[in-house]
Amino acid sequence: MSDARSPEKLREKLIAFARDFPFFQLVGYSVLDCGPTWAKCQLTCRDELKNPNGVLHGGVIATLIDASITQAMLMTDEYQVVRDTRGLLTTIDLRVKYLRPVAGGTLHCDATIAHLGKRVIHAQATVRDDAGKDIALGDATLMIVPGKA
Repeated sequence: MSDARSPEKLREKLIAFARDFPFFQLVGYSVLDCGPTWAKCQLTCRDELKNPNGVLHGGVIATLIDASITQAMLMTDEYQVVRDTRGLLTTIDLRVKYLRPVAGGTLHCDATIAHLGKRVIHAQATVRDDAGKDIALGDATLMIVPGKA
């Protein structure tokens, strides 16, 4: 395996990319750690992300779940083929179960890939607050669109 393809180098590259990605900076999203089929990410609640009721907007929580699930895919061999052939990985279904509101602190998201098929991926995520209480549960279906080899 070349040094550029080593899991450690790829992990470092993905975490650095997420840190510098403008949309992730805008919402305060960061990748703490990741590996093939899993990711640990977080998002810090800020006033700009709250709805008029003073709690974090549900769309921000959905973004945390979707981005974390995608992050869990990025170190898989299946995604490396997608990237190398200029194919696509896209979320085709995202479901979020909101369990309790959150008005501050940091949200922690653990995402895992439950099934990794050749074209269809099923994933799940749990969002917890700083106290470890479940805030939301997410599940998603993603699709691999192969590129041209």
